[in-house]
Amino acid sequence: MMDITMAQLSGKTREEHDLLGWKQIPEEYYFGVQTMRAVENFHISRVKLCMFPEFIKALAEVKAAAAMANRDLELMDAEVAEAIVKACKEVAEGKLDAHFVVDMVQGGAGTSTNMNANEVIANRALEILGHAKGEYKYCHPNNHVNLSQSTNDAYPTSVKVATVRSIDKLIVALKELVASFAKKGEEFKDVIKMGRTQLQDAVPMTLGQEFTAYAATLGEEIERLEQNKVLLYEQNMGATAIGTGINSDPDYPALCCKYLAEVTGLPMVVSPNMIEATNDTGAFVMNSSAMKRLAVKLSKICNDLRLMSSGPRCGLNEINLPPMQPGSSIMPGKVNPVIPEVVNQVAFRVIGNDLTVTFASEAAQLELNVMEPIIVHSMFENVDMLINAMNTLREKCVDGITANEEVCKRLVYNSIGLVTALNPYIGYENSTSLAKEALQTGKGIYDLVLERNLMSREELDNILKPENMVKPRKFPKQ
Repeated sequence: MMDITMAQLSGKTREEHDLLGWKQIPEEYYFGVQTMRAVENFHISRVKLCMFPEFIKALAEVKAAAAMANRDLELMDAEVAEAIVKACKEVAEGKLDAHFVVDMVQGGAGTSTNMNANEVIANRALEILGHAKGEYKYCHPNNHVNLSQSTNDAYPTSVKVATVRSIDKLIVALKELVASFAKKGEEFKDVIKMGRTQLQDAVPMTLGQEFTAYAATLGEEIERLEQNKVLLYEQNMGATAIGTGINSDPDYPALCCKYLAEVTGLPMVVSPNMIEATNDTGAFVMNSSAMKRLAVKLSKICNDLRLMSSGPRCGLNEINLPPMQPGSSIMPGKVNPVIPEVVNQVAFRVIGNDLTVTFASEAAQLELNVMEPIIVHSMFENVDMLINAMNTLREKCVDGITANEEVCKRLVYNSIGLVTALNPYIGYENSTSLAKEALQTGKGIYDLVLERNLMSREELDNILKPENMVKPRKFPKQ
C-alpha cells in the first residue's frame, strides 16, 4: 500500500508542537508531529508500517482494550473512550492504513510506531467527537489514547497479537504444501528409483516414498509453530515503562487483558512478572527459530527437486518440473528450476533474519530491549516471504511435477547399488566382487549375476521386484 506521504495534497496545514518545537502538519494527515519527526529521521528499510496491516490491526485492538479499561476505571471520560474505540475499529478494519507511515526499522524501541498509532487514533476520534484534527485538548494522543500505557507494553503486546495471527496464516500455507507433497507421494507410489547417499548410488526406493517423506518432515513444523503460539499469549499491558506499573491503576492489567482477549479473540493472559515480560524477547526468539527450521527444510527439499530434475539429457532427469519461463538469454531451449531457486533464496533470507533476531534479543540491556523494531521487521518479513514462497512452490512447481518413470527404472537397474538387495542371498563377498566387476567392465549387476550362475533368472527377478526392494521383508534362514 502507498502511504499518504506520497499523495497529492491540498497544501493546507495545521500547527502542532512537541518537546522539540512546532511543526506544520498537512491537513490531510491523521498522524501528527511525533510521527512527522520519525518520517524525517528514519529512512532505513524503506519498508513502512502500512505494509503490515495485521500489525496495524493489533495496535488498534490494544488501544481499544486500553480505552475500555480506562473507561471502566473512570480514568477517562466515557464519551472520549467510546470515540477512541470507534476510531480503533476503523483502524482495525484497514480504513486508515495509509496513515501508518513510519519506517519499520527505527530507534526508540518502537516509540515512533506507538505514537503513529496514538496520533492517527486521536485525530480520527476527534472527528467522531465533532472536532478538527489537532484539537488535542478534547482527545490527546498521549493523555487519552496512550493512557495507562507505555510504548514498552503497548508495542510488544501488539507485536504478539499480530505474530499469533501471522503464524496462523503461515500454518495454513504450510498445510496446503504438505497436502500437495502427500498427493504426489500417492501418485508416485509405484515409481521405482535409486536412493542416494552422499550423492552416490545407495539402494532403491520409490519416488512416492521420497515425496511422502517431504510431506512428513514439513508436517512436523505445524506442531512446532502451534507450540510457539502459546508463548505469545502472555502480555504485559499495565507494565508501563519498565514493568513496575507506574501511572497505571492496580486493576488495570487484568481489566485490559480481559478486553484484549475479547477484542482479539485470543486467550491473552497477564504476565506473572511484568518486569521480566517487559525486557524479555524470548518468545520472539523461539518463533523466529521455528521459522528458520521450516526454511532449512524447505531449502533442502528444493535442492532435491533441482537435483532430481537436472538435465534433461545430462543429469538425473527423474522428474519434470513445470516449465515456468525461458531459462537463458544465450542458450536456446534452456529451462531452469526457477521456483525451487527462489524458495532457496527465501530460506537464506529467513536464516539471516533469524540471526538478526538472535543478536537483537541478546542486545537487551537492563529493563528494556530497544532493538525490538528490527526483531519485529525480521519476523514479519519472514512470515510474509515464507507464505509467498510456499504458495508459489505448491502452485507453480509441486502440483505440476511429473515422473520420468522409465528413466528412474533404468537408473535403478543400471546401478551398482542394486547389489545391496542381493547381499542377504549371495553374501557380502560375492556382492563386493560383483560391484567391483561392474565398475571395471561397465556391465550391469543383473547380467553379472546370471553370468556367474549365482541364482536363476526367476529368483533374481523376484528379489528385484520393486515392491521387494523398498521395504523390509523376510529373508531365508542361514
